[in-house]
Amino acid sequence: MLARLLLNQHIGVAAEPLVKVGTKVEKGQLIAVPNGLGANLHASISGYIKEVNAKEIVIEGPDLQPEEYVHLNTAQDPLKIIQDAGIVGAGGAGFPTHVKLKADLSTGCVIANASECEPTLKHNIAWLKERPEIVVQGLKHVMAITGAAKGFIAIKPKHKQALIAVAKAIRGEPKLEIRFLPDLYPAGDERVIVRELLGVELAPGELPLKAGAVVCNVETLKNIARAIEEGRPVISKDLTLGGRLKEARTGRVFFDVPLGLPIKELITCCGGIEEPHGEIVLGGAFTGKRGEEDAPVTKTLGGVSVTMPFLQEKRKMGLLACECGASKSRLEEIAASMGATVAVAANCKRMEDIGGGRLRCNKPGVCPGQAESVLALMKGGAEALLIGTCQH
Repeated sequence: MLARLLLNQHIGVAAEPLVKVGTKVEKGQLIAVPNGLGANLHASISGYIKEVNAKEIVIEGPDLQPEEYVHLNTAQDPLKIIQDAGIVGAGGAGFPTHVKLKADLSTGCVIANASECEPTLKHNIAWLKERPEIVVQGLKHVMAITGAAKGFIAIKPKHKQALIAVAKAIRGEPKLEIRFLPDLYPAGDERVIVRELLGVELAPGELPLKAGAVVCNVETLKNIARAIEEGRPVISKDLTLGGRLKEARTGRVFFDVPLGLPIKELITCCGGIEEPHGEIVLGGAFTGKRGEEDAPVTKTLGGVSVTMPFLQEKRKMGLLACECGASKSRLEEIAASMGATVAVAANCKRMEDIGGGRLRCNKPGVCPGQAESVLALMKGGAEALLIGTCQH
């Protein structure tokens, strides 16, 4: 078994290696630490360090791995345990969780994000069906750390089995409630969750803390509970695989995949790729990125999709990008794969520059209508359109 552990796999600085080539390591052992904003990195398998470079630490070990791991020191402050565990947001960009939880929510709330926002992903809901009590425990730990008065589980009504499981898990917990999210994209965006649950409209760039809330993904809460109660560092990831895979056309969930494992190992578990195929998308269908079979599992990777072959398009293409969906660069990449020439590009009119060229949607999930933009693209020479907005 080979694990390629990237030193920079989320928001923050790259972690600095603590090990050298030839060193024997045990699963769960600390192998790299950040010098600044970031997260600790632990060995996801037991074995020997095969390579250390500026990008990654490579561990080679036996295929049959022990269940046991090197435990964290749980006889300390819970926030320090979370930091030691290397926990980052598992459902988005991966902001270090110990920094996020340094908040006073005595008059606020913690929200468990169970939206399973991207349409191809299933692992968060699958975990809630099977082990909701672990997520509830994680939510309660975050509430205790932040002093939150309330805890909400934000979920879509269509996930009935998960809803029933969660309702049973919070029975007798007066501070915990289930709150419903609309079945729209991107319901998992933090600003959408705050808007729908708390009635507060956050401006682009504003964090949920402005509304007296902290939002944590289901898997992040799972990792928090495991760290505090079991001394388990982040050494694995839950994922959904789907698309043109012989035995996973409608999606297959994998729990606790070792970090650094090449995704081709999971593709093989799904019977391999069904030909012909287009690209391999790492992440969700809307905001994922093109990847290769040797790409490693990271702390933020939630899905792998194998697409249909690209249709070929010889007409001049117009691009309409949005923060909620595909960016301009992603649309350009798709257009190139289609053999199209890009004549003109534009952003959704809800996009605002919040400084430094960073564009954010001013009302995610509520499309303003694109007729005006489409007409402008056509006037600019577009004969066909490639649209990346949330609703169209």
